[in-house]
Amino acid sequence: MSRRRHGVRAVLHFVASVLITSGILMLADAGLTLAWQEPVSAFLAQRQQDELANKLDRATQDFSAQHQLVPISGLDRRRDLARAARDWRARLKKGDPIGRIVLPTLHRRYVVVEGTDTDSLRKGPGHYPKTPLPGEGGTIAIAGHRTTYLAPFRTVNKLKPGQEIDLNMPYGRFVYSVEKIQIVPPTALWITKRVPGRERLVLSACHPLYSASKRIVVFARLSRADAG
Repeated sequence: MSRRRHGVRAVLHFVASVLITSGILMLADAGLTLAWQEPVSAFLAQRQQDELANKLDRATQDFSAQHQLVPISGLDRRRDLARAARDWRARLKKGDPIGRIVLPTLHRRYVVVEGTDTDSLRKGPGHYPKTPLPGEGGTIAIAGHRTTYLAPFRTVNKLKPGQEIDLNMPYGRFVYSVEKIQIVPPTALWITKRVPGRERLVLSACHPLYSASKRIVVFARLSRADAG
């Protein structure tokens, strides 16, 4: 009987240890998520970002070899950039890397993918396929997570008017100046509409943190563009 009791105690001790360890890990996971981002999805997304970066670099080399853009000024430059943007768009498929977004004041830099479906956004910020690419004019729209999968747009609420957002494309560098930040309902499809006479960038993410009840939207205006 004593051996049986000893065995039961050992099993109970083991189970208790497992439960305690699991509880500690769950608390740690929750703490990291609250303070920064969900760690497991962040690890998976970083691996995908690394793969996308390599793929983008290779595609950029191939594209650049076929498009010799000269950094000139005036209307010809805008036409060259628009033509190169259309050519680059023709190559893209869902989930492909399209370029890099750089948020200098937030110290963040990510490869942007084509598409805003669930699988695409697990790789990084996603470009709305129905919106233009930089250089084509109109409204370029990009969505991103705030708490999972690297949480690329977690701190976009800290952006201030006048601060820069860069989009580095295989055919050029586009710098946008933040105009405003606005909280809108999820049904606010007007945010991606074209604004006559200018090119702008829109970044969108769920708001508040850990909720999808609203959207936080950053509006920025193109301030300069240079051929790659």
